Amino acid sequence: MLSKLLLLLCIIPFILSAPVTTSSNSSIPATSSATSSASASTSGASTIGVITIPLSSYSFTPYPTPTLNPRPPVFPATDPLNPPYVSSDPQAVPDFAPAWAAAYQKAKDFISDYTIEEKVNITTGVGWANGLCVGNIPPNKNFPGLCLDDSPLAVRFADYTTAFPAGIQVASTWNRALMRARGLALGQEFKGKGVNIALGPMMNIGRISQGGRNWEGFGADPFLTGESAYETILGLQNGGVQATAKHFINNEQEHFRTSESSNVDDRTQHEIYAHPFLRSVMAGVSSVMCSYNLINDTYACNNDKMLNDILKREYGFQGFVQSDWQATMSTLSAVAGLDMTMPGDITFDSDNSYFGGNLTDYVNDGYISIARLDDMATRIIAAWYFLHQDEDYPPTTINAFNAKDEETNKHVNVQADHYKLVRKIGAAGTVLLKNENGALPLNKPRNLVLIGSDAGPGKSGPNEFPGQGGSDGILAMGWGSGTGNFPYLISPLEGIQERARQDGSSVFWDFDDWNTALAGNMAYGQAVALVFTNSDSGEGYVTVDGNEGDRNNLTAWHNGDDLILAVAAQNNNTIVVVNSVGPLIIEPWIGHPNITAVVWAGIQGQEAGNAISDVLYGAHNPSGRLPYTIAKDIADYPAQLVTDGSGSEIVTIDYTEGLFIDYRHFDQGNITPRFEFGFGLSYTTFTYSELSVTPIQSSDTDQEDLTIAWENGKATPIAEGSSTAFWLHEPAFQVTFKVTNTGPVSGTEIPQLYIHFPSSAGEPPSVLRGFTNVEISPYNTAQVSITLSRYQLSIWDVIAQGWCKPNGQIMFSIGASSRDFRLRGGIPT
Repeated sequence: MLSKLLLLLCIIPFILSAPVTTSSNSSIPATSSATSSASASTSGASTIGVITIPLSSYSFTPYPTPTLNPRPPVFPATDPLNPPYVSSDPQAVPDFAPAWAAAYQKAKDFISDYTIEEKVNITTGVGWANGLCVGNIPPNKNFPGLCLDDSPLAVRFADYTTAFPAGIQVASTWNRALMRARGLALGQEFKGKGVNIALGPMMNIGRISQGGRNWEGFGADPFLTGESAYETILGLQNGGVQATAKHFINNEQEHFRTSESSNVDDRTQHEIYAHPFLRSVMAGVSSVMCSYNLINDTYACNNDKMLNDILKREYGFQGFVQSDWQATMSTLSAVAGLDMTMPGDITFDSDNSYFGGNLTDYVNDGYISIARLDDMATRIIAAWYFLHQDEDYPPTTINAFNAKDEETNKHVNVQADHYKLVRKIGAAGTVLLKNENGALPLNKPRNLVLIGSDAGPGKSGPNEFPGQGGSDGILAMGWGSGTGNFPYLISPLEGIQERARQDGSSVFWDFDDWNTALAGNMAYGQAVALVFTNSDSGEGYVTVDGNEGDRNNLTAWHNGDDLILAVAAQNNNTIVVVNSVGPLIIEPWIGHPNITAVVWAGIQGQEAGNAISDVLYGAHNPSGRLPYTIAKDIADYPAQLVTDGSGSEIVTIDYTEGLFIDYRHFDQGNITPRFEFGFGLSYTTFTYSELSVTPIQSSDTDQEDLTIAWENGKATPIAEGSSTAFWLHEPAFQVTFKVTNTGPVSGTEIPQLYIHFPSSAGEPPSVLRGFTNVEISPYNTAQVSITLSRYQLSIWDVIAQGWCKPNGQIMFSIGASSRDFRLRGGIPT
C-alpha cells in the first residue's frame, strides 16, 4: 500500500526542502522537486523546482463559521436568492453567515450516516464524458448529484440559450446594474437547464495585454474586476445557480499554463490578483476553482498558502474549492485545501483518480483525517443547501457530449427576453474613442458602405468553428471553454440595414479584407465609409492562425490596418469600428485626417450588429469606458507574454512589475498612452462641481477597538475572516459632488474616483477605488455620491500580515478617466 501511495503522491518526485507558510488549521512542511537546471530562452522566464506536500499524517480542525450579529440595513442577513438591491453607490455589506450556518448544519446532518466511501464520492467527479455535464458528481444515497457546466457567458453545449456579451464587455459598461442583470439572466438560464454549478465568472487580471482569456474577465484593474465579479455572482446566485470564482490564481496567460510558476510577492498578490476573489467571497460565492499553474513554485490546487490560509482562513470562504479540469496534482491536495476534483480522472479517460479510491485509502491509512474528509463533503453539500437546490431544483436537461441525443437533451427554452439585455449591454459597453466634425451619430446619410469581413455574417453561420475557434464574420466572442453556441448572430450589416430602411439610405458592402484596391473604390464618393476590423483570442487548447490562445501581437486581424488606410485614402468621412478581445496598437491609422470617428465595439454577443447600430445612430449615447489601457507601442506595457520554454520544464514567470500594472505603470513611468484606462467619449459633455467629503459613523460597535486601531495605523489582526470583516468594509466616508450635462442630448457619465496614497506608502500615483454611473437629461445637474470603506483606503502590510491605513494624508481625484481629473480632495483625518 505504501508504494502505491508514494506513486500517487505527486506526478513529480520530490526531495526534502524547507517548510512553506501554512494555514492555522494544519501544519504542512514542503518538499521540492527539481525538474531541470536549464534556463528558458526569454527574458523573465526560467526553470524551477516544484514544492509538494510530503507523505505524512495530517490532523485537521475546521475553520469556525462567522458569528457576527447582522446590522441592517448596512449589514443585513442575506440569503443568496434575495441579495441587496443593486446600487450605483453600494453601501450595504450582505451578511451571508446566517445562511451559511444553516446550510452547514443541514449538510452535517445529511452526511452523518455516510460511510467514508460515500463521502469520498461527493468529492470526486465521475470522469471525463461520463455524465451529462462538463463535470458531474454522481448521485449518492439520497443525494441527487451535481451538474457543473461552462461558461461565463452562456450555458455551453446547449440549445435554446442566450449568447451574452463577454465579461470584458460588461466591465466596459462600468454599470453595476447591468453587471447584476447579466448575472441574474445567466443564473436563470443555468437553473432552467438543470445545471447546479455554473463555471464562472472568470476574474483573472489582464496583466498581459495579449492574454488569451482576458476577454472572459473584467479588465486590467483589480477594483473594476472585483466589482464586476461581485455583482455578477450576486446575480448568478440570485438566479438559483451556484457560481464559481475562477481561476484561483495568477493564471494570466495561456502559454505554459499547466507548467509555469507565477512568482508573485505577498503585497501584489493581496492588492491586485486576490482582490476579485475577496469580493467574490463577500458576494457569497459557492465555489472557487483553483487554476492549472503554479504560484511561487507550488501548484495552485496543491497550494496550502493560497487555499487554506488566504481563501479559507483570511477571507472566511465557506464554500468548496474545485480543481480546474485535470489540475489536481496529488491526493494530498485535500490537505492543502482542495475539496472536489474535476472531472474526476487524473487525465481525460485515464480511469483513475487522485481522489476516489485513493482518497479512501489515504483516509483509512491515516494520512488524511476523517475530519478533513467530513469538511470536504460538508462544504459541497452545504453549498447545495445554501442555494436551496434541495427544493424542487430542475433536473439536468442538457447533454454536453451529445447534444443530438433526444433522450437526454430535452431542448428546454430558457432564453426568455434576454436578447434585450444582450443588446443593451452590447451598446453600453461600446467605447467611443474618437468623434470629429460631428461624424457621429449618423443622421440619415444619403449612402454608406460597410467594408471588412467583420461587418458581415460568418460564411457558414455563427457556430461554424468548434469552440468558436475562428472568425470570418462579425466577432462577438472569443474561443475556448468560455464560449457558447449562438442561437443567432446579428451582423452589423443586418443592424445597419434595418435603420437604413427607415432613413431611406442606400447601403453597400464589401467583405473582402484583402482586396484593398476594391475597398478604396467602394468607399469613394460615399457619404460614410464604415470599416470593420477585429482581433480574436481564446483558450490555449485551440490554435487559430498560429495564435495559441494568447495573441501573437496586438495588430488588427484580417489585414485590418491596410484595409482601414485604403478606405481612408478615398473617403474623408471614414469611421472605424473595432470588435476586439482587448487592446490593439492603432498607431498606423488613428491620426489619419480622414478618419473622423472610432467606435470600440468590443465583443457583444448575439445582438452585436444591433448594438453597434444603436451607437452609430445615437439610439444609445455612448457611455462605455475602457477597462484597460490602449498603448502606442506594445513595449509600453509593463509585462510581456512569455512564449519560449519547454513543455517538459516548469517555466518561471516573475511578476516583477508588482503593483504597477496597466495604467498604474503608465502613470508611474510618465508614459503617454494612446487612450488611457477609463477613457470614453459621449455625444454630450459633462462638468463636475461642489465636492465634499463626509465621515460616516461606524455601526459596528462590536469591533470598535479594531476601527480605532486602524485609524491609528495598526493592521488588521491575523484571524478567520479578517480581510472580509464588516468593520473593514462598512461605509466610512461619503464623497459627494455634482455632475452637469452641458450638452443638448441625454447621456450617462461614469465618474471615477482615484486614490493618491502618500508617497511613503509605495503605491502607484493613482489607484481606482470607486466609480458610479449617472444618467442626466440635457442641461440638468445630478447629485452624485461615491462611498469609501476603510478597506478601500488601506494597503497590505506584509510584516503585520494585515490591512492598514498608511501614514500621511490620503488624497483623491474625481474624473472622467484615469488621466482626466475634474475634482480633487483629501480624506479627513
